[in-house]
This record gives sequence, C-alpha cells and structure tokens, in this order.
Amino acid sequence: MNKENKSKLEALLEKIANERDLEVYGLNIQTNQNPIVIEIIIRKTNGDDISLDDCALFNTPASDEIEKSNLLNCSYVLEISSQGVSDELTSERDFKTFKGFPVNVELNQKNSKIKFLNGLLYEKSKDYLAINIKGRIKKIPFDEVLKISLCTLKD
Repeated sequence: MNKENKSKLEALLEKIANERDLEVYGLNIQTNQNPIVIEIIIRKTNGDDISLDDCALFNTPASDEIEKSNLLNCSYVLEISSQGVSDELTSERDFKTFKGFPVNVELNQKNSKIKFLNGLLYEKSKDYLAINIKGRIKKIPFDEVLKISLCTLKD
C-alpha cells in the first residue's frame, strides 16, 4: 500500500472513529502478511477505557467503509484493538489502581547519586511519592522523581 492510500485510509478511519467519540491512536498495515493485516488501535476521546464491545462496534463500519472506498484491491484481515496499559504510571487513577504493586522509580541525580529505587507503591500525595522498600516506607519528593514504572520486584 502506498503512502497516499495509507493517508486516505487513515482519514477514512478517523471520520468513522469521530462519529463514535473515538480516535485512531495507531494504524499499522502489515503488507508482508498474506492476507495483509490492518491493525487499528482506537481510544476514547474522553479518556475512558476501550472495551471489547467498543472494538466490535467499530469493526463493522470500518470494514464497510474500507470496502466501499476501493483503497485495497486485495484480501485483508482487520484487527481492532486498544492501546493497552502502559508500564509508566502517570494519572491519579494509575496510582490508585497499582497501589501495592512493584515499581521502579527513576530519580534525577542532582540531589542524590542513586538513579533508581525499587519497591512497592505505597502512597502518592501532591508533594511526594512513598514506596515500601523491604518493609520501610521511603518518601521521595516529586521534584526528585523523573519517572515511575511498573516492574518486577528485585531482591
């Protein structure tokens, strides 16, 4: 599929998504497969989670419009999915959902020689992040935190 047709396909899918309060987060066309695979990653414009029903409800109109457009002259498989869960914790919801889970905290090194801390997510306030490191609660001021990610706990 050439670049121009991919752009036309993307615009077509965006129109369908917008009518359903969705947006196309990603479009991946695997032309090395037989039949080719068109993977469309969608998300809700209001930030809510995508359900399996949302994917199913997007599938039929997307497929119908692709067929009517005549942009593809070959067989294809259409896959609709969500963006999934990121390892990085950013929202208040993430911190509530993953309380007690192992996290890796990347620190800026202006105040410390330590670059990473591993522990269990304990608490997040507006001023600090608290993690449980082997039974001890460590409070880290947010101005020292660069990134907080889910991880596997190391001994």
